[in-house]
Amino acid sequence: MKTIRLTAAQALVRYLIAQKNEDGDPVIPGCWAIFGHGNVAALGEALYGVRDSFPTWRGHNEQTMAHAAIAYAKAKNRRQAMAVTTSIGPGATNMVTACALAHVNRLPVLLIPGDVFASRAPDPVLQQVEDFDDATVSANDCFRPVSRYFDRITRPEQLLTALPRALSTLTDPERCGPVTLSFCQDVQAEAFDWPESFFAEKTWHQRRPAPDAGALMRAVDAIKSAKRPLIVAGGGVLFSGATEVLKAFAEKHRIPVAETQAGKSSLAASHPLNLGSIGVTGASAANAIAADADLVIGVGTRFQDFTTGSWSVFRNPARRILAINVTAFDSYKHDALPLVADARVALEMLGEKLGGHQAPAVDPELKRTWMASVAAATDAPSGNALPSDGHVIGAVQRQSGEDAIVVCASGGLPGELHKLWQAERPNGYHLDYGYSCMGYEIAGGLGVKMALPERDVIVMLGDGSYLMANSELATSVMLGQKITVVVLDNRGFGCINRLQRATGGESFNNLIDTARHVVPSDIDFAAHAASLGAIAEKVDGIEALEEAMKRAKTSDRSHVIVIDTDPMITTEAGGNWWDVAVPEVSERTQVNAARENYLKDRANQRAFD
Repeated sequence: MKTIRLTAAQALVRYLIAQKNEDGDPVIPGCWAIFGHGNVAALGEALYGVRDSFPTWRGHNEQTMAHAAIAYAKAKNRRQAMAVTTSIGPGATNMVTACALAHVNRLPVLLIPGDVFASRAPDPVLQQVEDFDDATVSANDCFRPVSRYFDRITRPEQLLTALPRALSTLTDPERCGPVTLSFCQDVQAEAFDWPESFFAEKTWHQRRPAPDAGALMRAVDAIKSAKRPLIVAGGGVLFSGATEVLKAFAEKHRIPVAETQAGKSSLAASHPLNLGSIGVTGASAANAIAADADLVIGVGTRFQDFTTGSWSVFRNPARRILAINVTAFDSYKHDALPLVADARVALEMLGEKLGGHQAPAVDPELKRTWMASVAAATDAPSGNALPSDGHVIGAVQRQSGEDAIVVCASGGLPGELHKLWQAERPNGYHLDYGYSCMGYEIAGGLGVKMALPERDVIVMLGDGSYLMANSELATSVMLGQKITVVVLDNRGFGCINRLQRATGGESFNNLIDTARHVVPSDIDFAAHAASLGAIAEKVDGIEALEEAMKRAKTSDRSHVIVIDTDPMITTEAGGNWWDVAVPEVSERTQVNAARENYLKDRANQRAFD
């Protein structure tokens, strides 16, 4: 057996370079890195040696560079992922939030935090977390509950099994999610005689499991017997590459489609059978059909509570759920009729078995009425009042082509975008709404642009999210990855302030003016963005915003547009109740009244019948 002598860090990098997907592209095309104690010496040297074939990108924050990596993988529909390495201690634990985000959203990312010395010779080493009762614990154990696969590399040869397991997790449609290889820093530098065959090029093929024959026929029978079926398209439609198959299936069998946050852009918004968003932030058309549906066909969705309205959207007592999902865990939820399979394969096989079967036609007036509501919410406002989020969304949409990708994550904007944004092309709508992580947006936009450089990327976020994490704006400028960022300044956490008020609370600690302060806040977001190297401007009103969007299209680097908005206005049309527990005991009458309404609304929950 021929061998080659390499350090463990060199071996890890060389192995990653050799892994390809079935398109011939690298599974891991490069690595994000912030070097520090625990990864700068050995892993830094290994990455330097392959810098031309395996690029290393420098981030400004460990969490946000991991967000960029995760967004890249999502934009690539999980066909590719990125590696991210940090120092031990705070560098590592800064990534835990991003790891959880990837875990919730079923997205691949390879995290390689440095770790303590396996030899324990300098114990305790700088930044080491010491457990008084367990000497094997390090800060990296925080990754265990939010990783799909976790391993601590304490000997070089452990990579011979750990790396194939890591890649199998990153590329498997069911197990897909974050992998953490906690890499002891002294082990990174140790040499080993590796089999040359370990570094031979390998192709990882996308597994497409077909459904069980019996389960398939039960699904066919359920669809044929349904009088009012509804398809709920989730992110699995995009990950499976099933958008065209979904369109053909819906058209052939005349079944309307509603989209989750992750599934939005699965079907062109203009398609007659696309009734829009579903759930808490749902369109009136989709939610009206959902309330009466006797069969809900979930395709690649995990039925998160915003999709189900905490199980108050699907209110028909005779309702059944058919859950098509590559993950058995998701397919069996809520006593559903499971169809465990790849989304594309399942829809193709169902379509063949259903033959010419068609569901009753849906009243087209439902969609026309909803689109009129969208127009009313997004048209430019009259007068000098501050614009709403919907007004801003309308302006951005009018100045964006069909190829544009909107990126967002948290606050009130995801709800407004889910209702109002019209996505015509797959992947034109990119949100983290599984973890709804403030600070994902700008970093996510950078990752999306790196994945799909030919498309315009527009990041929309509030002032709260901008302040939470903005440093990768500088990275986008540095890397020449142009994004357009629209900052909606409502002077605080407007979304949570509205929720606070809706549950009987006073405005408290959310809007900047109602939070404890000595000096009133007056933040110049445009000046801050300009200091990071972006072109930046503040506009006054919707007409000025549209003109700024035109300028942003021709900018040679990332362009930030700031606009003041009203923190209280939301789109009243559509929507649905969401279970947010209201205090059972309070001295305040507003809270007691909200509690009474809460109990009435809970009566509509139908998780089981």
